[in-house]
Amino acid sequence: MREKTIEKKLSDEVKKRGGLAPKFTSPGFDGMPDRIVLMPGGRMAFVEVKAPGKTPRPLQEARHRLLRQLGFTVYVLDDESEIGGILDEICTT
Repeated sequence: MREKTIEKKLSDEVKKRGGLAPKFTSPGFDGMPDRIVLMPGGRMAFVEVKAPGKTPRPLQEARHRLLRQLGFTVYVLDDESEIGGILDEICTT
């Protein structure tokens, strides 16, 4: 399965649950996660989407650490079966 397919499934599931998952771009600040997930009730998290079995590049890992140090939640998603659990977690934390 391709990264793009997993990303589309994530976006579709977020939308079904009443949220938004816009593509997150940050010109001049490479390595940021692919999507920012915004759920009802002011819940949000960043999601890095990867092809199955792939891992974030070192720069992406550095950005994830920075975001986590700032108090944000960052997920790495490489399997569509994890989407429901990730969204459940975002909505309950």
